[in-house]
Amino acid sequence: MAETPRTTVTTGTTAPNDGGGDGRTTATGVLVVGSGPTGLLLAGDLATAGVPVTLVEKRPHRISNLSRAFVLHARTLEQLDARDLADDLEAKGKPLSDIRLFGGLSIRLDTLPSRFRHLLVLPQYEVEKALERRAADAGVRFLYETEVTGVGQDADGVTLHVRRPDGEPGALRAAYAVGADGLHSAVRSSIGLSFPGRSVIRSVVLADVLLDEQPEHTLTANAVGDAFAFIAPFGDGYHRVIAWQRGRDVPDSAPIDLDEVRETVRLALGRDYGMRDARWMSRFHSDERQAPAYRVGRVFLAGDAAHVHTPAGGQGMNTGLQDAANLSWKLAAVLRGHADPALLDTYQSERHPVGRAVLRSSGGIVRLAMAKRPWTLALRTVLAAAVTHVGPLRRRVTGQVTGIGYKYGAPRGAHPLTGRRIPDVALTGGRLYEALRGGRFVLITPGPYDEDGRKDRLAVEHWAGGRRTTVLVRPDGYVAWAAEAPDAEQIEAALLSWTGRG
Repeated sequence: MAETPRTTVTTGTTAPNDGGGDGRTTATGVLVVGSGPTGLLLAGDLATAGVPVTLVEKRPHRISNLSRAFVLHARTLEQLDARDLADDLEAKGKPLSDIRLFGGLSIRLDTLPSRFRHLLVLPQYEVEKALERRAADAGVRFLYETEVTGVGQDADGVTLHVRRPDGEPGALRAAYAVGADGLHSAVRSSIGLSFPGRSVIRSVVLADVLLDEQPEHTLTANAVGDAFAFIAPFGDGYHRVIAWQRGRDVPDSAPIDLDEVRETVRLALGRDYGMRDARWMSRFHSDERQAPAYRVGRVFLAGDAAHVHTPAGGQGMNTGLQDAANLSWKLAAVLRGHADPALLDTYQSERHPVGRAVLRSSGGIVRLAMAKRPWTLALRTVLAAAVTHVGPLRRRVTGQVTGIGYKYGAPRGAHPLTGRRIPDVALTGGRLYEALRGGRFVLITPGPYDEDGRKDRLAVEHWAGGRRTTVLVRPDGYVAWAAEAPDAEQIEAALLSWTGRG
């Protein structure tokens, strides 16, 4: 783990009078609130691009081993590959080539059009460790035990009002701010955004336990009658158990003991695997909520501050990391003067529909898992068979769960590749996702092209095969522009539009 940077509030992007008043300096850089995976990836990307970043975190500096997320899906692994992190994380986790859910539903991943034809079972804290090291190495400034108490903004920048570690008030100033501070986001509340939605499941219990018997599968999940249970390994000998029983609707503050967990797991899975020695137990409720907007002026929301989902499908952390990958390069391009600020509007238009789709898909999974009436049980059986055996439906479901099936909008008349995720294609100089490292665009062209004047933000590569299409790939791995046999002027026009002047 990276050494903890010195905690302070007065920085180069802070008002000299520490209050954001008349004496404040010109706003530069970005303030990121929240040091979970979403905030860490975003901050690391910005710092790698040369943007000054301060990361503000209410909690003391620690990475807890009490993870909630356990799964990295293929699209997230591709994004981590573009940051040279995936291989090390793959070595720590356990790959799983299919997802087995209730009622015989199995989603196979070994035919995914990706380098990562699996999901990776890996506790969230391992992802946070890797992202924190990267952010610290890139020069992110960390402010721990610093609580956001309000947000103000004007035409020139954003002021975060904070409570410092010593309890005294302070202020931070930057050009933009991003709230990645979770379900109870102080940033979201401070800018007046609602968080509509509802609690889907109440009184879910969590326990980290030792097991005398090892489950047959790396991830074990099932629903029977009124009970649901899920078991996943931490990698240190302990397993995370998530269990829910219909009719046991008690407050989150209600006491919990291991016998309650054992009973629910036996009902759902047929046995409790000899669970013992719980090091942590908790009770929570699962919400489905989404902010109506991911941007208000110079303030953005990402991850759980923007959307929360049921745990079904393991899409929560993955969706947040995809938010960060989408927003980071856009902020960097605008702050470095290579793009019009209007580019930032596309964060809302691209990511809000994805968040809404994840709410639907994860919610659909959990409602089928909770099915009780005969007709809903019959529907679950039919859908399980269809997803397993009907190719188009299987590909659609797999694409949504793993994230590789989402695409962004494209202008009328654009090339069919525009807005689509591009897989890790072979290039004469290596792999595409290696070329994306450093947060650059990649121009893949069959002929020569001189990137002089843009080397800080553009790499020129060539297909390893005989393909003739010219493709400009965004730093997040989606196609910005493509054309068949374009001339030099057309290529330059596209580069000017997306990367600025050389």
